[in-house]
Amino acid sequence: MSAGQIAALIAAGAFVVLVVLLAVPLLKLGRTLDEATIAIRKAHEGSAPLLDNAQMTLTSVNTQLERVDGITSNARTVSSNVSVLTSLFTATLGGPLVRAAAFSYGLNKAIKARRAGKDAGQHSKRTRKQRRGKK
Repeated sequence: MSAGQIAALIAAGAFVVLVVLLAVPLLKLGRTLDEATIAIRKAHEGSAPLLDNAQMTLTSVNTQLERVDGITSNARTVSSNVSVLTSLFTATLGGPLVRAAAFSYGLNKAIKARRAGKDAGQHSKRTRKQRRGKK
């Protein structure tokens, strides 16, 4: 064997050692990629029902929101009708009711004043009669 052949044999041996040393991390990297692929597949399989449930939930929420929107629309209509009815009531019956209340208040005051006046008048008449009788 010549020096060139020995050098080639050493180089070939070093190359084999290098390939073996690089093969171990490459095998480990291959296993890691396989595990990552399995994990991604499981996550994808697990996310499909989750996304389906989320879609059903969103559909249900949208249905409920449509109902709430209808309810608020009806409440808005009712409050508008009540406001119009109140205005109508105030315009048609408010004035006469205020007048009737004022009239009854005035009549009550007049009756009380008349009663108080009769009592005062009777007292003053008695004193007048008593004065006349004394004269």
